[in-house]
Parts: sequence; structure tokens; C-alpha cells
Amino acid sequence: MMRSALRGDAAAYQRLLTEMTPVLRGIVRARASGMDLDWCEDVVQDSLMAIHLKRGTWDPTQPLRPWVYAITRHKLVDAFRRKGRAVHVPVDEFADQLEADAVDDPLENRDAEVLIDRLPERDAALLRCLALEERGNEECGRRLGLASGALRVALHRALKRLAVVRKEEGL
Repeated sequence: MMRSALRGDAAAYQRLLTEMTPVLRGIVRARASGMDLDWCEDVVQDSLMAIHLKRGTWDPTQPLRPWVYAITRHKLVDAFRRKGRAVHVPVDEFADQLEADAVDDPLENRDAEVLIDRLPERDAALLRCLALEERGNEECGRRLGLASGALRVALHRALKRLAVVRKEEGL
């Protein structure tokens, strides 16, 4: 039917797509178990659209099924990527079992200060202002004479240096 469709037979093309659609639904639903039917149908429609748009790339000397399966598999992967890895779990059932708020570690700031003291003075002053004193970007920028863009760059560099110091300390 695809060969006839490529030669201009519209009826063969319509029949091909009509017969292909339930097969694609089965493939998508089998590989996307747990996904809702609307999501699966979107993938089927994306696959059909891709098949339609790319039909000229199919080699008529080759079987059609592997070509169609490959397109559908790629559309499934694209759909999973768009959906992301977020898992939504209702917390109402176990909310009372969740951990209480974390208690501040009294030694945390002291340990951070020890590491920050090993940095160049400008880096140390920036990290003290932002992290230990919890001041805003604007205030720290004014204190250190840095515009907001320069502050972001300086912070990035200070954090990289801090990571090196931390690694050297084996933390």
C-alpha cells in the first residue's frame, strides 16, 4: 500500500494509515504502560504525522514495518523526554510520617567558615556575605563593589575554588 501511495494512490494511502493506526496504538500502549490513554494517543498521532512527513525517506526496496517501528520508537522516546522524570505521589496518605524540620547543625557555620578562610579574601568575603550572613545579591554587590553580572561571575569562581579546597580537605 505504501508503494502505491508513493506513486499517488490516495485511497491506498488512506487505507494504509487506517490499518496502521491500531497497530501503532498497540505498540505505544505496550511500551508506555502506566501512561494515560490521551498521552498514548498523542504519541500515536505524532508517529502518524512523522510517517506522513517522512514517507519520502522510506526505501521501497525495504520492508515498511521496521521503518514504521523505528519512527514510533523515536516518538515514544521524545514523548518520555518531554514528560520528564517527575513522579507525582499524593502525600496525604503519609504526610504524618514525614520527617520533622531539620535542626540546624551548630557546627555547620563554623565548618563552612574554616573552609572559606582558605580562599582568597575577595572570594571569602563574597561567600560570607551571601551564605553565612544570608544577605541579598544587591547588598553584597554594594559591599564588594560588584555589579550584578560581575557578582554572579565572582560567585561562580568562588564556589569553584571552594570545591577545590573542599576536595583537598577530603570533605
